[in-house]
Amino acid sequence: MAEATTARLADQDVEARLVRLDQALDSLESAPGPTTRTATEAVALLTEVYGEALARVLDRADEQLAERLAEDELLGHLLVLHDIHPEPAERRAARAVERLRPAVQERGGDVEWAGVEGQVARVRLTTGGGGCGSGCGGGGDEVTDVVRAAVLAAAPELTGVEPLTETAPAFVPLTTLTHRSAP
Repeated sequence: MAEATTARLADQDVEARLVRLDQALDSLESAPGPTTRTATEAVALLTEVYGEALARVLDRADEQLAERLAEDELLGHLLVLHDIHPEPAERRAARAVERLRPAVQERGGDVEWAGVEGQVARVRLTTGGGGCGSGCGGGGDEVTDVVRAAVLAAAPELTGVEPLTETAPAFVPLTTLTHRSAP
């Protein structure tokens, strides 16, 4: 018996299909009439059935396989969508922050996971110290926006991200502290 092979989509092809799906659903939802309601219901039912199928896969998977499935970006998002991700939201959000940390540090800042309070993630952001101009800091609002987007993508069940910002102290040469200038 010949073995069937299925071509896999590249990540960018999956992204393109998700964008097109959003467009098609938006178009469908804006059209009036009973056909629209039937089509929307069919999409919702299909989504529920696929969610149930994913849940059954996880029920039969050992812990290692469940972790490997959850690590895949597309599968991880689907597991979150269906509220069956095996990893708690706090751990997923903390891992997202840790993945961003090297890029923030390259820009002279730092980002550190500070936990969850209620349904709000808290991250400690440090921007670069004074005296270096706009090019060497942590990026301020831009970094905050990137961190917020990454945390909420990893854990959409959280309702927000609260940055605890700090400014690194400016470098002050020791000689300026030990020598007084004449009045």
